[in-house]
Amino acid sequence: MDKERASPLTGVPPRGQHRRRWASLIPLLVALAVIGEIAFSGRIDVIEKASSMVDQWSTSLSSSSSSPLIPEGLVDPEEVSKCEEWLERQDAVPYSRDFQKDPVLVSGMQKDWRSCSIDCHFGFSNEKVPDASFGLTQNPAVAAVLRSMESSHYYPENSVDAARRRGYKVVMTTSLSSDVPVGYFSWAEYEIMAPVRPKTEEALAAAFISNCGARNFRLQALEMLEELGIKIDSYGSCHRNRDGDVNKVETLKRYKFSLAFENSNEEDYVTEKLFQSLVAGTVPVVIGAPNIQEFAPCPDCILHIKETKDVASVAKTMRSLASDHVAYNHTLRWKYEGPSDSFKALVDMATVHSSCRLCIHLATKIHEKEETSSSFQNRPCHCTSKAETVYHLFVRERGRFKMESIYMRSGRLTLEALESAVLAKFQSLNHVPIWKNERPEVLRGANDLRIYRIYPVGITQREALYSFRFNNDAELEKHIKSKPCAKLEVIFV
Repeated sequence: MDKERASPLTGVPPRGQHRRRWASLIPLLVALAVIGEIAFSGRIDVIEKASSMVDQWSTSLSSSSSSPLIPEGLVDPEEVSKCEEWLERQDAVPYSRDFQKDPVLVSGMQKDWRSCSIDCHFGFSNEKVPDASFGLTQNPAVAAVLRSMESSHYYPENSVDAARRRGYKVVMTTSLSSDVPVGYFSWAEYEIMAPVRPKTEEALAAAFISNCGARNFRLQALEMLEELGIKIDSYGSCHRNRDGDVNKVETLKRYKFSLAFENSNEEDYVTEKLFQSLVAGTVPVVIGAPNIQEFAPCPDCILHIKETKDVASVAKTMRSLASDHVAYNHTLRWKYEGPSDSFKALVDMATVHSSCRLCIHLATKIHEKEETSSSFQNRPCHCTSKAETVYHLFVRERGRFKMESIYMRSGRLTLEALESAVLAKFQSLNHVPIWKNERPEVLRGANDLRIYRIYPVGITQREALYSFRFNNDAELEKHIKSKPCAKLEVIFV
């Protein structure tokens, strides 16, 4: 029979536990005896000081088993700022690598990105082993990088899983599930908010299709639309019925619809075909990515042909919109009201060049590896006083490398409090969103900050933009308590 176990009937603890409890009460009993003696002599001012000592001893005894020691002098639970100052010092463990003195080095290119928030160089060095290299490498210390904007339907090795199997540590493709997505979208490349021009062409739609051997049904869909009475001017090599020697975007501006037909139906594979249509102020009729609506500037401003059976209903919608001026303009309202926050958050990602985002990714991984060492594992990351616990978190804007400190209190581990803490921090820094100078001026807004997403550093952009959520306060609290010095990323819109 286990002698250290309390009786299941009486609940009385064993003698060993009695001794430990009495031992833990000795400081309190001594203090009370001192207070009693002083009280007898009438020294009330000393009594108050002695009582304060008892409070400190009680707090220390109650918290020392589950929290770091309270910093010296922090006796008033309202003096939270002292707790924060202590955490700022204790958690400031320096990383062994200073990227300003020893920049990230990627071999295989010759261009540096001076505007990047982390110092990084591209090129070759005889003196230093690179952190990463484009293409496979025999050195396990060098991260192999795959970069491609081609569809994995044509190049199967471009899928994230296939690239991992081949030995690539970093994958850069159009997939938002890759480590560093490289999309066709950009505020700088496309004048997305260009004004809508009058629709002067007799034909309802224009098409520019030059690859007649695409691995989907796009040519079949074009023929079916024509059979259903939709007049289409085709400027590409396939089904050409108009002179193709024209400026594509300027030509599209004259049509109510454009056939933005991709050559494969792959998630996130959305090329210039869609974005040129948006610039032109025409309604895109799309064949391609099954999640194309995530790339739309508003919920109902794209017509999506998912399979051939959808062609008839899309043709009917095209005729209906073409004959209803009000309904047609409604599909283009985003040109006047501005696109959705989700669209802005997606396109804003390209504000930071993919090469810079690669450097940020590599530097983050280097830091994460070092954070497994004992010096980082021993960081307190929280501070407990008599009344509450203060948690130390780190946050940065997407597209930047530097982390900023924020603090949350145990009584308010809520989603609302997290947003407030993040906003307060960046407002105190007079922070300017990274996209501020690249977005069209009409979409830059005032100087206030507005949060679109907050998520853990390290998840993919697919997760960050579309699937990850702290669903409730309890989930957030669990994350903070289970991830000491948790690192977060914020997207402003």
